[in-house]
Amino acid sequence: MIGYAVRRLLGLVPTWLGISLFAFALSTLSPGDPAELILGRELDRPPTPAQVEEFRKRTGLDQPFVVQYGRFVANAAQGDLGTSFRSDEPVLDELVDRFPATLEISIPAFLLAMALALLIGVLAAVRRNSLSDHLSRVAALLGDSVPSFVLAYLLIIVFSVTLGVLPVAGRGGLDHLVLPVLTLALATTASLMRLTRSSLLDVLGEDYVRTARAMGLPERTVIARYALKNALVAVVTVAGLLFAGFITGIVIVETVFAWPGVGRYVVDSIFDRDYAVIRGFVVFTGTVFVLINLAVDLLYVRLDPRVRLGAKGGSRGR
Repeated sequence: MIGYAVRRLLGLVPTWLGISLFAFALSTLSPGDPAELILGRELDRPPTPAQVEEFRKRTGLDQPFVVQYGRFVANAAQGDLGTSFRSDEPVLDELVDRFPATLEISIPAFLLAMALALLIGVLAAVRRNSLSDHLSRVAALLGDSVPSFVLAYLLIIVFSVTLGVLPVAGRGGLDHLVLPVLTLALATTASLMRLTRSSLLDVLGEDYVRTARAMGLPERTVIARYALKNALVAVVTVAGLLFAGFITGIVIVETVFAWPGVGRYVVDSIFDRDYAVIRGFVVFTGTVFVLINLAVDLLYVRLDPRVRLGAKGGSRGR
């Protein structure tokens, strides 16, 4: 298992390099001269051309793109994502300080979405073409159609403005978690529920499921012990990507609810054109994304007995 994990991790290195190249090129090609922006904030006035030129030479901004990128990758590999133009603090430290706040709503939202998706998806598959199945599909369609920011404002209007039972925004007690967690969970449950339903329906048609039923096993045992475990292989793949999306794409929810996490931090940096933070955010969240994908790949070994760890990596047995 350890050898397989190491091989998969090494295979993700080109992906990480592609992410870092995209992030660096994005910040480099963006409008505005970083030297002028930084000096303008430091001097509180427009810098002179001589000051800009001297700053560019001192910071290496006058060097070719390849040289600057190589230095950025070398520093990033050591945990140095640069320094924020606004706060003059290391970007990685700023992101790490805010990451727990992002996890505080991402993890409960993910667990709630998984619980709802599995419960509704299994019931819809077992009671195929029933009224509950049709209602669940309609609800899933509506859930996929409503953008997360629209859902967030609807929840605010209902529970905060109309009923007055929950706070509108901010980070505080458990009551402050309810609306952000519900927004993330409900926006994700629909797709997971549909996938759970379709995967379980496919598995229920397999020969081994019919054999288990023919042996007289209770339907609950057939579903839980034989069908659901194999149906979860596809669900885990998408669930892992969705959880990574929670962490890396939580920008809208944190902005709407004024939640002091990574997403809101990068939005403020975009408005201030703090390119160092934007670049560091892309690399940081990209790293989290590829690591979660690695964890999902390793889960295949536990969930699907057909997965074999070959000499050169994982492969499906024939």
